[in-house]
Amino acid sequence: MRQISPTTSLFEGFSVLDCTTSRVRFAGVTGGDGPPVLLLHGYPQTHATWHAVAPALAARYSVVIPDLPGYGRSRVRDAGPWDKRAVAAELVAMMQALGHERFAVVGHDRGARAGYRLALDHPDRVSAYCSLAVVPTLDVWPAVDREFAKSAFHWFLFLQPSDLPERLLAADPDAFLDTTLNHMAGGIEKLHPAAVADYRDAFRKDSVRDAIIKDYRAAYGPDADHDAADRASGRKIGCPLLVLWPKQRLVAAGMESGTLTATDVWRRWADDVRGFDISCGHLVPEQAPGAVIDVLVPFLDATSRGGT
Repeated sequence: MRQISPTTSLFEGFSVLDCTTSRVRFAGVTGGDGPPVLLLHGYPQTHATWHAVAPALAARYSVVIPDLPGYGRSRVRDAGPWDKRAVAAELVAMMQALGHERFAVVGHDRGARAGYRLALDHPDRVSAYCSLAVVPTLDVWPAVDREFAKSAFHWFLFLQPSDLPERLLAADPDAFLDTTLNHMAGGIEKLHPAAVADYRDAFRKDSVRDAIIKDYRAAYGPDADHDAADRASGRKIGCPLLVLWPKQRLVAAGMESGTLTATDVWRRWADDVRGFDISCGHLVPEQAPGAVIDVLVPFLDATSRGGT
C-alpha cells in the first residue's frame, strides 16, 4: 500500500486513494458516504487544494480527491499524449474501479478543464458539474489581453518548444512555485503550510513539472481543437452546471464586448447554468472555502442524488 502523503493532517478521517488504471496510478484521498463527488485540483497544486472544502462534503457525499495524472503523486504509466480527453477517460476508469458509475464533478483551474471535457465526452457518467475560476479553453484564447498575459505568463512559457521550459523550471523549482503561489493567493502565507509543503514536494519532481508543461501544451493544441469541434457540432454539456467565479479581473473580462460574465460564457456550452461571484482571488477552494460550501452543497443536493 502506498504511503499517505504529508497532507494526512489536512484530511483527518480520510482514506488513502491508490487506484491503478491502464495509464495512471492515481494517488490522493477518499472519504465520506453518499452520492459520489469527484474533486479535481488545479495548477500548480495537488489534491491538498481541497483540504478546507472536503470535510464538509464528506459529511454528505462519497468524496474522491485524486492528484491529476502526472501531478502530485499520481504517476502516468506511459509516455503517450495527455490532453484533457485522455485525462477524462482515465478519471472515468478510476471512478469505475472505485464502484462509481455516475458522479458529480467539481473542478478548479486545470481540474475544471479536465472536468468539463469529462462532462462533454462522458455525459452518462456526470450527474452535475461545477467550474471554479475557469471558462472553456476555446473561449480563453481569443480573449487574451496584456493584463492576462502578464498575470498568466506561465501559459505562454510552457508552450515554448524543445526542453526550454523544463530546463528553466528545473533551475530553481521552489522559487518558481513560491512566486506563482504568492501571486495567485495574494501572499503565500495565506495558504495552509501543510498544503504548501505538499505543493513544493511535488513541484520538485522532474516528472511533475513535465506533466504540467504537457498539460498547458495540450491547451494550445488538442484541447482547443476538441472544444472547437464541439462548438461546430453544437455539442453541449447535458447536466446542470454551476459556475463559481472570483471577483478579481480574469480572462472573461476581455471577452468580446467586455460585458460578458463567466456565467454568460458557460451558457454557450450548457442550457442549465447558474453562477455566483465569490469575493476572493484565484485559489477559490483555499481562499473562500466557506463561500464554496454554501453554494456547492445545495447545488449537489439538488442535482446529484442520482449518483451511484
